[in-house]
Amino acid sequence: MPELPEVETTCSGIRPHLLDQSVLKVEVRQARLRWPVSQEIEDLVQQKVISVKRRAKYIFIEFADGSIIAHLGMSGSLRITQEDEELKKHDHLIFTLSSGMQMRYHDPRRFGCMLWAENPLEHKLIQNLGPEPLEDTFHPDYFYAKAKTSNLSIKQFIMNNAVVVGVGNIYACESLFLSSISPKRVANSISKARLTKLCGNIKTTLARAITQGGTTLRDFVNQDGKPGYFQQELFVYNREHEECSKCGKKIKRIVQAQRSTFFCSTCQK
Repeated sequence: MPELPEVETTCSGIRPHLLDQSVLKVEVRQARLRWPVSQEIEDLVQQKVISVKRRAKYIFIEFADGSIIAHLGMSGSLRITQEDEELKKHDHLIFTLSSGMQMRYHDPRRFGCMLWAENPLEHKLIQNLGPEPLEDTFHPDYFYAKAKTSNLSIKQFIMNNAVVVGVGNIYACESLFLSSISPKRVANSISKARLTKLCGNIKTTLARAITQGGTTLRDFVNQDGKPGYFQQELFVYNREHEECSKCGKKIKRIVQAQRSTFFCSTCQK
């Protein structure tokens, strides 16, 4: 599943191609995504894009009367193409722009969405989300106050979108490793000093991933539209049985809430 850095990179990649462009045509080749494609999206002809923003893992494409809420789901991507480029099997929505380019939504598993909202921040999918991890509203005092009332494991806690948005499986594992905190620890058992360190490492890890994703933006208008930031070097994620970069012991894998967790049992307590 695309994580926050990939969504941010996607948002940054499509923004310059969409801003101030009018939609000349909308073709919905497959309306059955996670939820049916909103009818309002098909009626956007001659409407101009005002802004392209991200909230959590959702992308808002704003017009005068409302916004598209796009989510990439498990396998989705948005890419910018020439109008005459051959369509792919799973290109489900095609937006033809006044520039002559197209934006195409590609999603083999069809678990993403393309919805419409007059005010996206008030949409039921958005309104109860926690703070953005890279903004000042996510800070150690807030983080500690939330953790004090939680009996969840710390990994499940930081992946809870009501606590903080966008900390997916990869970066939960990485941030906990950098903070020397076991993913099995109960959130309310961890000291404020250690949670403060974790808060900072969540910010640093995500910011680094976004920066590395940004280096591929020159390739965004290409065959697959994938930012490619997953090529970065990771400390523990998907490294079961490999040596820990700190102590040399083997990285372990366990399953928490049906997700693989990678950690070093020596370094993380």
